[in-house]
Amino acid sequence: MKLLRRIGITFLSISLLAACSQSTSSDKSQEGEKIIVGATMLSMQNEFIVNVHDEMEKKAQELGVELITVDAERSALKQIEQVESFIAQKVDVIIMNPCEVEASSPAIAKALAAKIPIINVNSETSTKPSAFVGSDDVESAKIALKFIAEKLNGKGNILMMQGYMGQAAQIKREQGAKEILKDYPGLKIIAQQTAEWDRAKAMSLMENWIQSYGSQVNAVFAQNDEMGLGAVKALTAAGLKNKVIVVSIDAIPDALQAVKKGELDATVFQNAQQQGAKAIETAVKLAKGQPYDKATLIPFQLVTKENLAKFQ
Repeated sequence: MKLLRRIGITFLSISLLAACSQSTSSDKSQEGEKIIVGATMLSMQNEFIVNVHDEMEKKAQELGVELITVDAERSALKQIEQVESFIAQKVDVIIMNPCEVEASSPAIAKALAAKIPIINVNSETSTKPSAFVGSDDVESAKIALKFIAEKLNGKGNILMMQGYMGQAAQIKREQGAKEILKDYPGLKIIAQQTAEWDRAKAMSLMENWIQSYGSQVNAVFAQNDEMGLGAVKALTAAGLKNKVIVVSIDAIPDALQAVKKGELDATVFQNAQQQGAKAIETAVKLAKGQPYDKATLIPFQLVTKENLAKFQ
């Protein structure tokens, strides 16, 4: 009888949370039970993603969570298989750093069908997860393009380096850039192409663009710092850096150093630490059947030489 009563109380408490909580595979509200979280990350070769994961690991240790991490290596198909493996392992919560908006979406559906909460961190999918922790990528591009527009007095030619095509950050950063350009008819994107978030590929792309456009280029908007730093290297080698404004996104340590040296004109700070920590905190709440925020949005901030000290 006491057992039935206890089960009834537990069921009632979960029902009351239904408005803001997905069903979980198990309720880890009792002390002493270790929460197991499976995490699939876009690419552990990407410095920003590694920074997010490092903070996830740190917060997991602090909260006594067992974190199992796998690298999707930029493959949405591999990511879906990894989520299927987590489902088979019966983890309590899954954290996914999606490879692509559409192609990674089946992983969300599979987790929810298995009644395992799933959190998207840093990037989005078209299928809605239990919760999202990250930042508004449209906002980041707006900040970057507004800086470029002001530096060029609203007139000039821009090159845009895109991230991995089909990923939320690539789509939304392009959207944000083009929204700002509507307000500045004197600014024009003369070329845009993916360098897949990669420094070496960005350097090669910039070298090709220098051959094609040369002195016509007034600014480069790189959708992340790795690509921005690649562009800076190519422009410097060609003796053009002092004539071209370069702005990128993430504020990774290398980018902050480049801003300090005057090589990168600005970067847009994305808070990897808060994204990683909040993802784990949200996972714990989901595992315990506690109220949680369905969307945690962490603001972006412009970083220039003038305010650099705040971010180092």
